[in-house]
Amino acid sequence: MTSNLLQEQPIRALLSLIILTIISKSNAYVNVQTNRGVSTESRIRDTTEIGSLTVPTVGVGTISWSSNSLTSIENDELEEVVDSAYRANGSFFDTAERYGSHWKTAIGLGYGETEKLTQKLLQRTIERNGRAQVDPVIATKFTPTPWRTTAQSVVDACEQSCLNLGINQIDLYQIHMPDIVHPFRFLGKDKPKDEIYWDGLAECYHRGLVKNVGVCNYGPTLTAKCQDALGKRGVPLASNQVTYSLLGKHNGGQETVDKCTELGIKVLACYPFAMGLLTGKYSEEFLTSPDRDSQSSLTHSKKTALERNDLMMYANGDGITVPKGGISPLLVTMSSIAEKRNKSISQVGLNYIVSKDVIPIPGCRSVSQIEDNIGAMGWRLTGDEISLLDEAADKLGFGFDGAGFKRTGEKFVGYGVERFRLD
Repeated sequence: MTSNLLQEQPIRALLSLIILTIISKSNAYVNVQTNRGVSTESRIRDTTEIGSLTVPTVGVGTISWSSNSLTSIENDELEEVVDSAYRANGSFFDTAERYGSHWKTAIGLGYGETEKLTQKLLQRTIERNGRAQVDPVIATKFTPTPWRTTAQSVVDACEQSCLNLGINQIDLYQIHMPDIVHPFRFLGKDKPKDEIYWDGLAECYHRGLVKNVGVCNYGPTLTAKCQDALGKRGVPLASNQVTYSLLGKHNGGQETVDKCTELGIKVLACYPFAMGLLTGKYSEEFLTSPDRDSQSSLTHSKKTALERNDLMMYANGDGITVPKGGISPLLVTMSSIAEKRNKSISQVGLNYIVSKDVIPIPGCRSVSQIEDNIGAMGWRLTGDEISLLDEAADKLGFGFDGAGFKRTGEKFVGYGVERFRLD
C-alpha cells in the first residue's frame, strides 16, 4: 500500500510519512491535551500592555459563546472555561455586542447576549476564587451599521455595553470593522462614516466610559488616519485587531503589524489558528491517527459542511486552488519544534504570534482548549525557530482567506457580501 501511494503522489506521501513518524515518537502533532497544557492550578504570569492595561499575552475569544438556554443566559461548559482562565492568570476576554452563535444573533436579535454571558460567568468566578494575580480584562466592540450615523450612536452603544458587562468603564472599546456596510450603495449612498465613529470613540473616552480605545480590521493607511484624528482630540489609539497567523501574513497582514509597531499601537490577532488549520485537525494524517478519538475538543466541531470542505482543501490541497499536500510542509516544521519543546502544535502557532509582539485571541469553548492555549505562555520561540516557521509558511505560496461564509477580507451582511482589504 505504501509503495502504491509513493508511486501516485510521491511528495505528498513523503510528507505524510514524516508527520506520522513524528506522531508515533512524540504525539506532538495535533493535540489539545491537558498534559501539554498548563494546569489551571499553576499560575503563570506572562503579560504585556495594551494602552493602560496589563493583559495576558494570550487572550480568550468569545465569538462563538452563547447561552445554551432559550429562557436564561447560562452555559455550564463556558463557566468552567472562564474559571480555568481566571485561575491561570489568563483572563483577557475579547467579546463584542454582536457576538454569539445563538439563532437570535444570526438574525440580528441577540445584541449584547455574549457580553452579558461573559460578565455573569466572570463575576461568579471572582466570587469563588477571590482576586487573581492578573486582573481580568474585558474588551468589547461597537458594530458599524447603516442606521448608526452619529457620534452619539457610538456613545449610546458604549453605554449599553457597559450595562451588559455590569461595569461603569470598559477596559478596551473597539470599532469592529471599517464602515463597509452600505446597502444603498447603488443609489450613491456610500459615504463612509469612519471619522464620525472616531469622534464617538473620543467622546466615550472623555466621558470616562472607556479606559482605552481600539479598532479592528484596519489596514496601515486607515490606522494612521484614525490615530491622527484621535490624537487631535487627545485620545491615544491603543490597539488594532486584525487577522494574523503563520497562514495570515498576506493581504496586508504583516504590513499592518509592522505599521502598528511603528506607531506604538498594539496588535491583537484574530484567526490565530486559521479556523483550526494550525492545530492540524483537518489534515489527513490526523484523520487517520490512532489518537483521533481522544481529541474530542477538536473533532466535535461546529463548523458547517461548507466550512469543513474549504478547510480540508487548505489542509490537504486540491491541486487547483491549493497545491497537493496543502499546508503539510508547514505542519512538519511546527511538529518538529513542538516535539523538541514538548509542546503542542497549536501552542507553537500561538507562541509564534506572541513572539512577534502580537496578542493572539483564539476562540475557546472547552477547558482542554483553554489549558492548551495557556500552555503557549511563559516561554518564547528562539530567533532560529521563528525563522524556520517564517520560511516554511512563505514557501507555501498561499495564505488563509477564510472558509464558508467566514472570510478574513469580507463580511456577509444579509443583502450580499462586502469586501475590504488591509491597505
